[in-house]
Amino acid sequence: MLTQLKTYPKLLKHYEEIKEVHMRDWFFKDKERASRYFLQFESLSLDYSKNRLNDTTLKLLFELANDCSLKEKIEAMFKGEKINTTEKRAVLHTALRSLNDTEILLDNMEVLKSVRSVLKRMRAFSDSVRSGKRLGYTNQVITDIVNIGIGGSDLGALMVCTALKRYGHPRLKMHFVSNVDGTQILDVLEKLNPASTLFIVASKTFSTQETLTNALTARKWFVERSGDEKHIAKHFVAVSTNKEAVQQFGIDEHNMFEFWDFVGGRYSLWSAIGLSIMIYLGKKNFNALLKGAYLMDEHFRNAPFESNLPVLMGLIGVWYINFFQSKSHLIAPYDQYLRHFPKFIQQLDMESNGKRISKKGETIPYDTCPVVWGDMGINAQHAFFQLLHQGTHLIPIDFIASLDKKPNAKGHHEILFSNVLAQAQAFMKGKSYEEALGELLFKGLDKDEAKDLA
Repeated sequence: MLTQLKTYPKLLKHYEEIKEVHMRDWFFKDKERASRYFLQFESLSLDYSKNRLNDTTLKLLFELANDCSLKEKIEAMFKGEKINTTEKRAVLHTALRSLNDTEILLDNMEVLKSVRSVLKRMRAFSDSVRSGKRLGYTNQVITDIVNIGIGGSDLGALMVCTALKRYGHPRLKMHFVSNVDGTQILDVLEKLNPASTLFIVASKTFSTQETLTNALTARKWFVERSGDEKHIAKHFVAVSTNKEAVQQFGIDEHNMFEFWDFVGGRYSLWSAIGLSIMIYLGKKNFNALLKGAYLMDEHFRNAPFESNLPVLMGLIGVWYINFFQSKSHLIAPYDQYLRHFPKFIQQLDMESNGKRISKKGETIPYDTCPVVWGDMGINAQHAFFQLLHQGTHLIPIDFIASLDKKPNAKGHHEILFSNVLAQAQAFMKGKSYEEALGELLFKGLDKDEAKDLA
């Protein structure tokens, strides 16, 4: 447990020493702070200078990581050891995007061979839809894709298809249905032509209640309009491992794409769950998505902790939740296309780390995960940033911005990006009583009124 590690008391002592230090003072004393606390990997830049930490904090956090044998645990995950001890499973989502040639053997299964076999089938199917070779029951081309799934079978694909919309096929419209509230599926169906719609039913067991309920509603709608159940085979495909249930539904077994127990749902967008992504973006862009994840995997696996982006961000998270007692963590993307990213990270983080019992069956006496939440930053400024600036909660914020202007109206991106920088600076600097008083006096308020407002 964290509290039993030898570095923990050192971090507690250090926290007491620096908890009242203002970040303005650190920047004032260290003119190189912004450049020293900055990392670059490929096209990603991480500025972590505006966090409540200094060199000693980082040194102790890296010691903490070593106390946890983090390096060894990372390697165990990549090699396919069954680090999910509760379910006695490997955790090999990294294999989904691996470009290595060294095979991973898991219970006599050649993991990379299996993964690449499914990817090959996905590419062929995607090509047939995108090229117009795969036709509906009236020989119309497919124009609409409906992904029916929930949790990891929905959030990742929805996030990626939205984020990379500019790369989507111009003929195809994407729809995502997750809620068992019938209004969602009915709202989607009323816009569609059954003769040009492809449904992807994503459920490993093909028995998830919400997904199956929505899939059966879609099936009924389709059969009533197409006039014959035999047409289901042309318009429904499955991402599942339950061949019998898939066939009973009416889906051709050749249109069933499998994935495996060693892939958690929240990590599955790079698996067959990403079929909707591949159809929309094309195999070339899906390959680029895989490559980007692989490059980050290799960075995570091999980079020293001091320059390792995922490790550093994770350790800073531990510092906030377990020492500053920050109970929540805000994700604020300043990019319209990233509007679903906070929900994706919310599931990824909270479903992975939200635990109260240790691997040894003991109750954990500290928090293991913050409440992750978020919204588009520019909207949030006019909704809840007031609490963040002036309230009593200490809430770490991840500001996410893109340098890519996109085909946008002139001047929009400049305003958007300037707000990111301004908000980050405002949270870092804050405003002292003297500064507030001076501003009010400058505006012409009398001294007593200015003192009251400041």
